[in-house]
Amino acid sequence: MNKARRKELMNLRARIEELQSEISYIQETLCSLRDEEQEYVDNMPENLQGSERMEKAEEAVSNLEEAYTALESMYDEAGEVADSIDAACE
Repeated sequence: MNKARRKELMNLRARIEELQSEISYIQETLCSLRDEEQEYVDNMPENLQGSERMEKAEEAVSNLEEAYTALESMYDEAGEVADSIDAACE
């Protein structure tokens, strides 16, 4: 591989690292929000248990967990792309 293509690939790899960093930040934020919503559900007064409000809060917790898991997959796949770029540059 010539120097110009290798340099361009290394620039792409750096962008992937930035993307992974951003994904990590988003995951941390989602995790915090999910935990806050779960705490809200856990501390909901008895008269609201089983209510539509509680169901929506529980659904929100579930959706946030799904989003977190999807981001985890994105992070791992970005790492695989970075590994492939590294291998191409060898």
